[in-house]
Amino acid sequence: MTIAENSMQRPSLTSLTRKAGAVTALALGLLVSGAYAKIDDSARYEPVAPTIDQARANILIARQLQFTHFRNLGISDELSGDVFDAYLNYLDSQRIYLTQEDIDALSRVKKHLGSALKTGQLQPGFDIYNLVQQRVIERLKFALGLIDNGIEQLDFTADDRIRVDRSEAPWEANQAALDELWTKRIKNAVLAQRLNGADDDAIEETLRRRYEGQLKRAYQARSEDAFQAYMNAFTGMWDPHTSYFSPRTSENFNINMSLSLEGIGAVLQSDNEYTKVVRLVPGGPASKQGQLQPADRIVSVAQGDEKPVNVIGWRLDEVVDLIRGPRNSTVTLEVIPANASDETITRTIAIKRDEVKLEEQSASKDVIELDRNGETYRIGVINIPTFYADFQAMQAGDPNYKSTTRDVRKLIEELKASGVDGVVMDLRNNGGGALHEANDLVGLFIDEGPTVQIRNANNDVQVLEDEDPSVVYDGPLVVLVNRMSASASEIFAGAIQDYGRGLVVGSQTFGKGTVQAVRPLNHGQLKITQSKFYRVSGGSTQHKGVIPDIEIPSRIDKTRIGEDALDHALPWDQIEAVPHARYFDFTGVIDELRNRHEERFATNPEFKLLQKEIEFLNRQRQMDYVSLNVDERKNQHNQIEQTRLTIANARRELKGEEPFEDLEALEDWQDQQAADLDNTDEELDFVIQEGGHIMADLLELDQRMASILMPTQFAAKTEAP
Repeated sequence: MTIAENSMQRPSLTSLTRKAGAVTALALGLLVSGAYAKIDDSARYEPVAPTIDQARANILIARQLQFTHFRNLGISDELSGDVFDAYLNYLDSQRIYLTQEDIDALSRVKKHLGSALKTGQLQPGFDIYNLVQQRVIERLKFALGLIDNGIEQLDFTADDRIRVDRSEAPWEANQAALDELWTKRIKNAVLAQRLNGADDDAIEETLRRRYEGQLKRAYQARSEDAFQAYMNAFTGMWDPHTSYFSPRTSENFNINMSLSLEGIGAVLQSDNEYTKVVRLVPGGPASKQGQLQPADRIVSVAQGDEKPVNVIGWRLDEVVDLIRGPRNSTVTLEVIPANASDETITRTIAIKRDEVKLEEQSASKDVIELDRNGETYRIGVINIPTFYADFQAMQAGDPNYKSTTRDVRKLIEELKASGVDGVVMDLRNNGGGALHEANDLVGLFIDEGPTVQIRNANNDVQVLEDEDPSVVYDGPLVVLVNRMSASASEIFAGAIQDYGRGLVVGSQTFGKGTVQAVRPLNHGQLKITQSKFYRVSGGSTQHKGVIPDIEIPSRIDKTRIGEDALDHALPWDQIEAVPHARYFDFTGVIDELRNRHEERFATNPEFKLLQKEIEFLNRQRQMDYVSLNVDERKNQHNQIEQTRLTIANARRELKGEEPFEDLEALEDWQDQQAADLDNTDEELDFVIQEGGHIMADLLELDQRMASILMPTQFAAKTEAP
């Protein structure tokens, strides 16, 4: 059946969406005639309108979501309300453009959006988008007006404050209240830059450039911008990994998947008006440089020594184009760090562009020696940045093609030949990759058996198995994970844990336990979740991830990074376990292992420093408001900076380096580090050392681990891991 035929068979739905469009138009008529209708007419916003291709793509997306997505979710009035809220959250997440008056008027179409989206009637969504763009323009002009009046006119003596995160704040009642809010926003930005040493002329130039850039982007809004925003609010109802790619975004997605262009090696996504770092590509320039972090938001981009270009409000594809460039050239990013207390705090990071090479993502090994009670333990460490495979070389029949499993097999043989007492597998920050490599890697450590279960929307379950009875390594094993360990990493860690083949150490993993497929549309592509991963013990890796046997705290904010931090994430559940071997029962030694670990960390200066950093970061994250009184803000700023200096000096002392005399010395050193484009810290960190100590504890507590007992089949339990 064609799209046109299907549309003609649903006249009632079409008439309903016409009604929705009429209500939206009425709402817009009421709103635009308000107090801010009289604005500078030197430039005009041209409302965007949907195209026929977009309407057809919308119908295809609605069908795919209803009939092929893993989550069985119908398009109902309730869903309409959720789409409405998500769409407004996408367009105005901090509630700084729209008023409660706007929301009340727009709410008249709230329950009609679902029916409209079924049949490609996009006008209601476009009307909302156009209104928000008009409000954005009004707000930016208001901000520029304040700056033109002179920031010296602003009062910083009053006992005033501003809310840091407004995502759950009530909408301001009217435009007068928004004026007051935006005055506070300007004051906050000015105060933050003054405290960082900028003079008023430089501050005015920075803010004017920022808001003029955003204003220019608002006037350049395109139909595709509205369509992509609206479709992603819609698709996000099913789960956060289902999304629409416009034709241009599809091109960038395909380029990223093939890693064929040179850049910085970072996966980016739109985060309302910002571009956010999702993850770093292992072996890429940003990963090696070490300063850019997941959840950082990009404010500006500079080429070489040129002036930075503010990219707030830019489309993702345009930011990507700006960051890309020829090999060995330098791009400088101004970012709001993930742990910043508010959006006025930024840092500058210079990265030398390069090609992301497969060999730089390869597994590598090291050996650490631990002297304990007069005995020396040699521990092999294998770092796996990603699960990779050179598919082209494989298809070409190259007998020496690279893959995670082949490389790790070789590294294990080398470690065994060197006489190591145990192996630590480091999967921290490993975001996944090739599924079959995770399956094959488990096979290096077990005789044979299932490794992961995959269930589709029809409840059909496929079991991936290691069919090779040979075992490459049968000695004691520790697997290190953290919050950035995801997908294939979680499959491997979960299987090792379920088989009792080794201990998992670190922090709770990401919880990415779903599988997506990219499907072509007549206009762009749809990335849709089609199945879900389950461990051999029956529990899903989705949402919950893998819980370590021994936990090590992390600086990463779990409330902002991880599957359970995402809206509409698919829940954890379980299915039947599949029979699998159990190599070792750790229940007899796990309490003693944890006690030894805690005693060791209680006196470990690096762990104490980590705890101090985490406490400091948590205090920053928990700040709901910042003061706009200059004296109070200075005190707060000085306390934060002094804590930074104390932590930095403590770390230098641990390394045997001279402490910084003052904050200026610390900042000079940080500038030097940022300028050192090839700076990497290859030092083995204390978490790896602790993994080695846990291994030594295992060997001391149970000599059976030196030569693993042969596995015995058992009836696996079906409770959560």
